[in-house]
Amino acid sequence: MSDSGFARSFRAQLHTLFRQHGGQLRLSEALTQGISRYQFYQLRDEGVIEPVSRGLYRLADLPPIENPDLVAVVTRFPHAVLCLISALDWHGITTQIPHQVHLAVERDARRPDLDYPPVAGYRFSGRAFSEGIEQVYVDGIALQVYNPEKTLADCFKFRNRIGMDVVLEALELYRTRKTFRPGKLMEYARVCRVANVMAPYVEARL
Repeated sequence: MSDSGFARSFRAQLHTLFRQHGGQLRLSEALTQGISRYQFYQLRDEGVIEPVSRGLYRLADLPPIENPDLVAVVTRFPHAVLCLISALDWHGITTQIPHQVHLAVERDARRPDLDYPPVAGYRFSGRAFSEGIEQVYVDGIALQVYNPEKTLADCFKFRNRIGMDVVLEALELYRTRKTFRPGKLMEYARVCRVANVMAPYVEARL
């Protein structure tokens, strides 16, 4: 096979490999498939692939990424869970524009920290971390986010940090935009140990 034929074959092989991974591939994953760093970076330099975040690349001919900040954070902290204002924004129950990506990790885990995009990390314990997690996809990458009810309970717990006005607006938007589930709200309120605080506000909206 000529050099040009080999190059075409190699590009087709790598293109197929990217497609098998949803159009995005880590350098480490490419290396395990027998692709050398030189070959990988040559494709980057030729504009065939482009960086998404540190160590993650995508085919350059894919549609533009809609949520580049979330993609960068998720690939950096795959075990973290989107929480608080970022989760409110994901569920469409806030008018706040998150200036940081809010992430929860388990109590003993390292707190997420990133300069860009800026990250606000929180440590949750036990069921307060593990309950209410949904898996969704952003630009083809799996993302963990707390469901709306768990998010509201977390917001009541961190009301002094994010502001009670933000919490109450989110509760009202949840009531008008989602299926209002007071029982589920109070279930997560008990998990987060804010049942006494949340109950009057939930009951007022029945």
